[in-house]
Amino acid sequence: MTPTENQGESQINQIDVLQLQHENQVLRARLQDLLEQAHRNQNIMARHQSFDLKIIGANSFRELVVNIFSSLAITSELDVVSLILLDRLGDLQQMLADLKIDINEFPHLTFVRTPLKSHKTDAVLNKPLLAHYQSKVHGAFFSSCSKKPSSIALIPLWRQDRLIGYLNLGSFVADRFLPNMATDFIERLGSIIAVCLENVINNERLTYIGLTDPLTNVSNRRYVEQRMLEEIARARRQKYSISCMYLDIDFFKKINDQYGHQGGDDVLKEVAKRIKAELRLSDTLGRFGGEEFVVVLVNTDMQDALLVAERIRKSIASQPFNLSASGTCETTISIGLTSIDDNSNQGETANVANEMLWRADQALYVAKNEGRNQVRCT
Repeated sequence: MTPTENQGESQINQIDVLQLQHENQVLRARLQDLLEQAHRNQNIMARHQSFDLKIIGANSFRELVVNIFSSLAITSELDVVSLILLDRLGDLQQMLADLKIDINEFPHLTFVRTPLKSHKTDAVLNKPLLAHYQSKVHGAFFSSCSKKPSSIALIPLWRQDRLIGYLNLGSFVADRFLPNMATDFIERLGSIIAVCLENVINNERLTYIGLTDPLTNVSNRRYVEQRMLEEIARARRQKYSISCMYLDIDFFKKINDQYGHQGGDDVLKEVAKRIKAELRLSDTLGRFGGEEFVVVLVNTDMQDALLVAERIRKSIASQPFNLSASGTCETTISIGLTSIDDNSNQGETANVANEMLWRADQALYVAKNEGRNQVRCT
């Protein structure tokens, strides 16, 4: 082989080596990218598994919703999350209010009476929908959000062929959710959250049933006594006054004798409704038995409590009660009232609660003896 030929072959070998080195560099870079992607995927899976454990382990409605709005947004790197619950009769909202669960804590949680429609055909959403956000089509799903997303995933929450709500995810990135993307993972997420929602709502319903008077649908004695202990302790920490009313329907036995037990039940239910209408969400109303009710007013001194008590008394006396069988009847209510402030809220909370109930009951006794249909305080 001539020197020229040797030189040419050497140059070819050098080119081959350079090409191989370049290919190796490309492969190494590709492998590094794959390795980094694998680590990212592993981290993502670990975050999602952690999120799944959090929501599955949630024991209350509040705990679950907090995790949905905070943990899910972080786990899935979302800019917007909203939750809509289907509450056809409004009983779910009422139950949560009675259990002192303030839905105003969750600005992106809303309730609707009828299913929402997202398609231009006005069809009810049956499966997850990924799309670019359009206000006319998707606006109802993000009505609680001041900042609107660019791309969205709408996830209907179904349990045993029953729609219970919608989980709505949004991103400011336009191509985060696209119609041609697979929805397997999102469907799985929807299924898990639907099961968890049904579970905590059922748990809250069991709690509600156990702490609710079945006739009037206000709290029972057990719940009021429990709330009194909590509110007395909170009033002590935050240094405000708390008031207690003991209420008794006047001449209730005559109502039962004249209109029967059904008439008496009608009056009890309407009395509870009228009392409740004069209270705040933070106050507690309970039936203590028979025709007696107790109200706990938080952050309320004697002067303000007297105003509330007078409103209640007037609401009972001013309008006849419609009876389900036939006709109407009139009745009045007597109210005993007591209050404690930061100076008198001392000692064991149970003793303070018992003292408050006893004093309110004594004031009620005075109201009864002095002619009924009046408020007395001690």
